[in-house]
Amino acid sequence: MNLHNLKPAANSTHRDRRIGRGQGSGKGGTSTRGNKGAKSRSGYSRKIGFEGGQMPIYRILPKRGFKNINRVEYNAINISTLQHLAEKNITDIDRDVLIANGLAKKNDLIAILAKGELTAKVNVKADKYSAKAKAAIEQVGGTAALVNAPVAE
Repeated sequence: MNLHNLKPAANSTHRDRRIGRGQGSGKGGTSTRGNKGAKSRSGYSRKIGFEGGQMPIYRILPKRGFKNINRVEYNAINISTLQHLAEKNITDIDRDVLIANGLAKKNDLIAILAKGELTAKVNVKADKYSAKAKAAIEQVGGTAALVNAPVAE
């Protein structure tokens, strides 16, 4: 190691950005902001989607359809899935069991649908059932109980 190959450790130094401290800094006057306009003023912040005064793309593009803000989304579970769980010796099926098996997330509302066949007796707790699914569960001797689901107003 000699004096000519000494260097500071990596990422231990940074350049001082002495902007707006007079002409002697080399960055005085307009402080690298240019002469006029909104970007040269203090307190300026560009709005999201601002395109320099040009009509923004989100205002040019046509709006289509309707998005219902009160829509309630359900995670659909078929009775064939309940049959698979019953084959794993899980007969009491509720939200926690579905989450543990990766079939639902913590805040999902659960709807049971009638696709597939159910031969095992299962006790199900869900937020909603189709008429055929409820009949199929009760036909094999199981129970289909409703959990208090939040109602959209």
